[in-house]
Amino acid sequence: MTANNATQNTRTETDRSATDIKISTRTLEFAVYVAAVLATIITSAVVGDDASENGVDVFNAHDAMQLITWLTVGLMVARGLAKAGNRNHNRG
Repeated sequence: MTANNATQNTRTETDRSATDIKISTRTLEFAVYVAAVLATIITSAVVGDDASENGVDVFNAHDAMQLITWLTVGLMVARGLAKAGNRNHNRG
């Protein structure tokens, strides 16, 4: 068996089909979503709590939850588009 055959054998074991879809928790978009949600929560907790804004909370919990909701809707739309774009169209 030559080195070329060994390389081809190992390659076919790790290749995925073009119609495979990653699990949603293993995608980059999910990691970015989690980071954005955490950043939103931290920002909401930190911003507006000192005297520099005269006691006004400029980014309150309501605003944070609204932003998190929009982030969630965006993630669901992105996952839906990913699944719709990888649908297997064999009808036979």
